[in-house]
Amino acid sequence: MNKAVFIDRDGVINNDEGHYYIYKPEDFKLNNGIIEGLSLLQKNGFKLIIVTNQGGVAKGEYTEMDVQKVHQHFLNLMAEAGIEIAAIYYCPHHNKIADCECRKPKPGMILKALDEHQISAESSYLIGDSPRDIEAGEKAGLKQCFKIEANNSIVPVCKLIIEK
Repeated sequence: MNKAVFIDRDGVINNDEGHYYIYKPEDFKLNNGIIEGLSLLQKNGFKLIIVTNQGGVAKGEYTEMDVQKVHQHFLNLMAEAGIEIAAIYYCPHHNKIADCECRKPKPGMILKALDEHQISAESSYLIGDSPRDIEAGEKAGLKQCFKIEANNSIVPVCKLIIEK
């Protein structure tokens, strides 16, 4: 079984200050420490999996194609830095429009990734910036979930994870 770190996108991977939704590649700015933090996790054998709510799709604010363009931009930045993202899971739904099993705080995206990538929940972690991120990770049975302040470096948490 593999081990992984599940990482929220907006506010954790990228800076979302001044934006309610990030759906244009030009608005996607990596937070300080992302390259360093993800490199540390990768070097220590963790699969890197992004799990992100993208409710603006259901609200008609942007399209799934917009989401895919932002994710491709992100993957290109990571490839340039030698970082492999195992998968990106996103929920295009919004609880005010329709219920689903994938929108955090529900664990659907995480459970799907655990299955598809043969990941041990008991050996895996989550880094998020909201209570719903933490709740999703806990419901999925992950070893530990870390809540950081939005738009701050994940490096201290990454160091904690690799020490465990």
